[in-house]
Amino acid sequence: MEITTSTLTLVFSSQPFLLASSLTILSLILAFLTIRLKSPKSHPSSSHAKSSKSSNTCNCCCSCNGSIKNSDSSITGHLNGGSAGMVAMVSGKAVERQTGASMMEQLVPEITTHALSYLDYLSLCRLSMTNSLMRKAANDDNAWKALYHKDFTLEQDTVTPVNGWKAYYAATRAIVNANTEFYNIIKERSLPAMHRFWLNADYVKCIHASGELFSGYNAVMQSWQLAFDWEQGLDFQVRDVRARVLTDMAWVTMKTYVHMDAGPFIVSNVFEFHNGRWYMVHHHNSVMLIDGDVDQQIVHA
Repeated sequence: MEITTSTLTLVFSSQPFLLASSLTILSLILAFLTIRLKSPKSHPSSSHAKSSKSSNTCNCCCSCNGSIKNSDSSITGHLNGGSAGMVAMVSGKAVERQTGASMMEQLVPEITTHALSYLDYLSLCRLSMTNSLMRKAANDDNAWKALYHKDFTLEQDTVTPVNGWKAYYAATRAIVNANTEFYNIIKERSLPAMHRFWLNADYVKCIHASGELFSGYNAVMQSWQLAFDWEQGLDFQVRDVRARVLTDMAWVTMKTYVHMDAGPFIVSNVFEFHNGRWYMVHHHNSVMLIDGDVDQQIVHA
């Protein structure tokens, strides 16, 4: 043994190149073995994952109907705790809210107009202040035309207002309110209020039911002073009010009843628009003659 070892030592020492080559080959063999031992072994689950990834079918009972179009996104959704399903649910609710908000827009315009015709003018104005969609629906010209015919008269069906039916309704409402104020002044027998109600002009005229004509502002005010000095107070009713409004002029016709069985008085009131308000410029009250005592009707006038 000592002879063999000494022989090898003698050989390697005599041939350095051979020694270096042997060490290099030995190192390569050891490196190859090390890499082979450290490489992961193939598992059946990996092949199953590959087959499931390449497959486009699903055996579940969900809404995919047995097919998966994007398995990567599905796996990612499950790994993130179902975030993909949550996003889909939130998106569905957003679409549902959007559909509900546009429900009014999807209605036929005639149905919308018919639905809004059940509102009075105050409710329609309040509705227009809720949101932009309701404002668009409440400002529809056909809705205000229907409301005008319901509250006032059908006589002006062929009228085409310059500023639309909403503005025309507002102007007519102002005239009707002014006409109501006129009769409240008569019931209260307030001469100062009557002074403010009439336009101070020389062309104003007043014809009472007695048939006497008063022309000019001062003469008209004197006639109302005489009427208010009459001790007998009258409780009358106003019926069949019809109004027509132009740009700066309006007139109202109606029937007034002192006693319902005595017959009506036919009344016409004319207004002019000055300085942002309506003033009366003409009042005509006449007796509608019916069977009975004409003199008694004139006394009531």
